[in-house]
Parts: sequence; C-alpha cells; structure tokens
Amino acid sequence: MTFPSRKVPNWLRSFWQFSRPHTIIGTTLSVWSIYTLAVMDSGQAWDFLPMAIGAWVACLAGNVYIVGLNQILDIPIDQINKPHLPLAAGEFTVPQAWIIVISMGLVSLGLGIEQGMILLGVISLSLLIGTAYSLPPIRLKRYPFWAALCILGVRGIIVNLGLFWHFQARLNQPLAITNLVWALTGFVVVFTVAIALCKDIPDLEGDRQFQIATLTVRFGPKAVFQITLAVLALAYGGLILTSLVVNLGVNLPLFVGGHLLLLVILWLQARRVELNDITSITRFYQFIWRLFFWEYIFLPVLAVTNHWR
Repeated sequence: MTFPSRKVPNWLRSFWQFSRPHTIIGTTLSVWSIYTLAVMDSGQAWDFLPMAIGAWVACLAGNVYIVGLNQILDIPIDQINKPHLPLAAGEFTVPQAWIIVISMGLVSLGLGIEQGMILLGVISLSLLIGTAYSLPPIRLKRYPFWAALCILGVRGIIVNLGLFWHFQARLNQPLAITNLVWALTGFVVVFTVAIALCKDIPDLEGDRQFQIATLTVRFGPKAVFQITLAVLALAYGGLILTSLVVNLGVNLPLFVGGHLLLLVILWLQARRVELNDITSITRFYQFIWRLFFWEYIFLPVLAVTNHWR
C-alpha cells in the first residue's frame, strides 16, 4: 500500500481517527466484558486468553470496516459535519481508504472462520448490517428507524449474545445466557437507541443539505434531545427495576446505587447542554459514549466481586 510521504506516527494518528476511537473503545470493552462474564465460573480465563484475543481482533477489524465504509460513502457530508476526519480532511485518499476497509473486512472474516461458526456468524451479520447501513442503494442510514435498528442490532444483540455464545461454546459450556447478560443486552439495546438519536443532532446541517431525513432534520434538535434523555432514563430505570425482580448475581445496593448516581450525573450534564452550540452537543454525545463504556466495566466488576465473596 502506498501512502503520502510522511512520518509513520502521522499515518497511525490518521488511521486511529479513521477507525473512530470511541467505537473502538466500545468494541474493546464489550468483547472483554462479555468474555469476563462467560469465563467467570470456569476458572479457565487464562487458558482461553489467546482465543479471546482472536475474537477481539476480529471484532476490531470488523469495526474498522463498518466505520471506514461509512466515511468513504459520506465524504461530502463529513466535509460539513466532521471535517477533521481523515478522508474529509484529505489525509487519506479514497483508494487508500478502500484498501484499508476491504483488508479489515477480510481479516475479520478470516478470524471468524478460524474460530468457528458462532463467531463467523457474529462477524458476518455485523458486516452485512454495516454494509446495508451505508452502501447505496439500500443505505439504511437515510431512515431513522432502520438506522437505529442497525446500531442496536449489532451493538446490542449480535455482539452481546453472539459473543457470549461463542465464548461458552469454546469453553465447552452449555449454551445458556445468564440473567446478567440478558439484562446487559436489554440495557445496551435501549441505550444504543439514544446513541443513534443523539449522534444526528450535531450533524444537522450536513444531513439537511444532503437530504438525510434524520429525526433531527424532521423535528429539530430540542425535540430529539428530549427524546434522547427519555430513552436514557428508560434504559437506566429498566435496568434498576430488573435488578429488583431478577437475581443478577451482583451486589444489589451497589448496583442500584451506582446506576442512580449515573442518572443524577446524566441529568446534571444534560442541564449544561446548549443546543445552539455544536461543540456543546458534541461534548454531550461523547459523554453518552463514556456512560456506555462505564456499563461494560461496572457490571463485570460487580459480578466478579460478588462471585469471589
């Protein structure tokens, strides 16, 4: 592959931005969180670590394929909404981006084949949905319902349940989803709806110019922001109520108290948002992703510490 003459660290920095770091961090935390919950009772965490690393790399490569394809097909929109991205800024050429995307897709599928049918199914479905999300003529991102369904389908259902099944199968355990994994999956499904809604608020101008009929374009930033907050409250409220009626195998006071604290922090952050300021909205969107990251840390920690008691 031929790249413009510049230092390797500069290219790596551009590649890191091309991979959309917040999605890479989210994928990393979800893989290792699900692995922790799968091996927690087996005592085989270290024995199966190479297998887990392979699944992680497969998911990361698939992540780069999905976000990279979206950038290739959204260059004019990103030049308005996200001019800092490598393709929009001219740091990568389109042929270079295609080489990266295709290579990452093949790496992801190859590792899926090597690890077995369940991981291959997780990877294949994720890549298929990611392709349908961005690629004409389907381009599901044009439709709010289907765009949200793509995101929650991959990050909420396919990744959580599929990876848990994959790890259980490789550990020769019965394929049975635990209450905590079901609860985490339900939470992430609802939470990713909020991510799908909020991500379009700072992109209003570009989406309007290129006739991407997001809910923000249709109803305005204020309405979508309020819906986003309601969905987030539903996600946390549902998780708390679930913990009160179902045994999740965690310390209940810490679980409930921790999530109530997150709700308070969310409310305080939301009060500071200025909807006429793109920087303020983008900062809040990044804050939502940090809440997403935290859940994949908080739940396994509670589960493991409760297991060791």
